[in-house]
Amino acid sequence: MADELLRELIRKIEVLVSLTAIGVLDGKNQREQIEALSRAGLGPKEISDLLGTSPNTVSVTLSQLKRAKASPRIRKP
Repeated sequence: MADELLRELIRKIEVLVSLTAIGVLDGKNQREQIEALSRAGLGPKEISDLLGTSPNTVSVTLSQLKRAKASPRIRKP
């Protein structure tokens, strides 16, 4: 019985996380969504489950974001 209650609680928490993510991500492109979810502490698998994409796509996007922040572009006047 305790296992059943625990599974139900986990399912409800997952629904709440999904609904919260939808509200936070509304109007953002996929790259911005991935960045926001990563900053919230979610891993590539969790992000891909929420966005309906592959964990590899998420990992590649996170890598690109990391590289872009490591080497800021120089602006010409």
